[in-house]
Amino acid sequence: MPVESVFPRLEALLPSVQKPVQYAGGELNSVVKDWDACEVRWALMYPDAYEVGVPNQGVQILYEVLNEREGVLAERTYAVWADLEEAMRAHGIPQFTVDAHRPVGAFDILGVSLASEMGYTNLLTALDLAGIPLRSADRGDDHPVVLIGGHAAFNPEPLADFVDAAVLGDGEEVTLAITEVVREWKREGCPGGRDELLLRLASGGGVYVPRFYDVEYLPDGRIGRYVPNRTGVPWSVQKHTVMDLDNWPYPKDPIVPIAESVHERYSVEIFRGCTRGCRFCQAGMITRPVRERGKETIANMVDKGVRSSGFQEVGLLSLSSADHSEISDIAKGLADTYEGTNTGLSLPSTRVDAFNIDLANELNRNGRRSGLTFAPEGGSERMRRVINKMVTEADLIRTVTAAYEAGWRQVKLYFMCGLPTEEDEDVLAIADLAREVIKAGRSATGRNDIRCTVSIGGFVPKPQTPFQWAGQTSHDDVDARLRKLKDELRSDRRYGKAIGLRYHDGRPSTVEGLLSRGDRRVGRVIEQAWRDGARFDGWSEHFSFERWSEAAAKALADEVVDLEWFTVRERDRDEVLPWDHLDAGLDRDWLWQDWQDSLHGNEAVEVDDCRWTPCYDCGVCPSMGTEIQIGPTPTPESPSRKLPLTVIQ
Repeated sequence: MPVESVFPRLEALLPSVQKPVQYAGGELNSVVKDWDACEVRWALMYPDAYEVGVPNQGVQILYEVLNEREGVLAERTYAVWADLEEAMRAHGIPQFTVDAHRPVGAFDILGVSLASEMGYTNLLTALDLAGIPLRSADRGDDHPVVLIGGHAAFNPEPLADFVDAAVLGDGEEVTLAITEVVREWKREGCPGGRDELLLRLASGGGVYVPRFYDVEYLPDGRIGRYVPNRTGVPWSVQKHTVMDLDNWPYPKDPIVPIAESVHERYSVEIFRGCTRGCRFCQAGMITRPVRERGKETIANMVDKGVRSSGFQEVGLLSLSSADHSEISDIAKGLADTYEGTNTGLSLPSTRVDAFNIDLANELNRNGRRSGLTFAPEGGSERMRRVINKMVTEADLIRTVTAAYEAGWRQVKLYFMCGLPTEEDEDVLAIADLAREVIKAGRSATGRNDIRCTVSIGGFVPKPQTPFQWAGQTSHDDVDARLRKLKDELRSDRRYGKAIGLRYHDGRPSTVEGLLSRGDRRVGRVIEQAWRDGARFDGWSEHFSFERWSEAAAKALADEVVDLEWFTVRERDRDEVLPWDHLDAGLDRDWLWQDWQDSLHGNEAVEVDDCRWTPCYDCGVCPSMGTEIQIGPTPTPESPSRKLPLTVIQ
């Protein structure tokens, strides 16, 4: 049956809400396909505001991959602000897509990209507005399958009651595989209903369906074990890895937002994965191994993407873009191509020890020169050894000196506070480092207009990292250290005005810690906080620690666990973690040993990048059937991991 657009009813409400254009749709390169001509229909959601969600690379890629398939359509939906939520509830307008303004509840699959745990309450809002029961157990055959992916999906347990399924890792291939499973099930007449469809998805080991796993708890609150409760469901679910990125040159036709967004550029992922081994970095651990795009593919993508979109900035993305083995050739080639045009180039993510002035000058050949951002992460040498961020103070000073000599005047340094084994002195060392940066800049240039901005985030231990066992530093301790740092920076008038300090208090990190390492019992806390008004928790003006603290007290009142149990408590080696049955390829013993190696302060064991050294046996390549891919072209023998779901080409 045709599904009607809700726009005629929505349009009348838009003049009364803020930024109404974000709900209008009609962007360049957006796609609207015939509903009745398609068999499988996806609604893709990024659970944040349009301005944050529309540039999201994952959603843009899957949007194109799916819409290129015959008989498949994909549309996008984002979180709505409180003013429109109130109006939609008052007028009975459901959660809608921005492409054709179709009701989300009419689609076959609601695919949600979770980059951060702080979007969980926005997901519940979207489900409720769409008329989809919050709890998966209450959904019928006519409701969409709620499927999550993204980095936060590597521990889906806090959302286990609300989602039907989760996918770990790269989405390009498995999304098509899921599509074919749904298509076949529908062609057969939907035998066995929703339960049968979920069983088909779960049986191959490539899709995690929480309802097919029971969790047992010990008397002290820890997890005893996870047990499959259906025949044919595997004990462990593996992540997906796309091995040849040159075969997936997306996005080809990036969506051009009609409202202001946080990143207005054409973004090309030049490689995926990172083996630097920073112990705090979940993204680096879960995306292994490194897989590079060839420079020819990158050049072709940029050419087509710029012509298709008209964007005047090209971002060369990865976890550490200057680490690409052909980055100099890539930068020079693109700089040559776009010299004299309005198109600028940027490397949004650059390590101190991978940066060089020649590369920077190539990227800024068109005259666009913004500030440089580097992330030492730890203030002291000791702290950087603990986290395996092998950047010395000498490395940093040498790099910023070269940058100042080449004409830069502004440097931004990013650090974390609350890292394992951290003491006050480690945080106060940030002030010493910032002063040395200013001193180096003044000495190199003979000028006093040198600036350094220090930006600090609270550390949150993440699943699938060596720090997954660590106790999180309390927000009171984090705030106390940041106050001391602020006083220390102000204490020296020679540098005080040249150094800016930006930080958030430690309380949002506590809630993020609860959500990132929580188990199924935390779902009650999420629902309680949402019912108490939690929305857009990633935005400081909307976040309320008191609301979350009270929600945890209410929801966990009858349990032996509480907010602090999930956050500041250190785990031991034998404890079953909520994600232990979800396989990112990382050997658990290797992660534990790396955690132990970090605890020796100045004698902490450093681990080199395995791209250029012998293997450190993290486990990813043998367990996933993958290997590192670097150099001009992928090795012909490089295996592609066989999908546990059948893909029909």
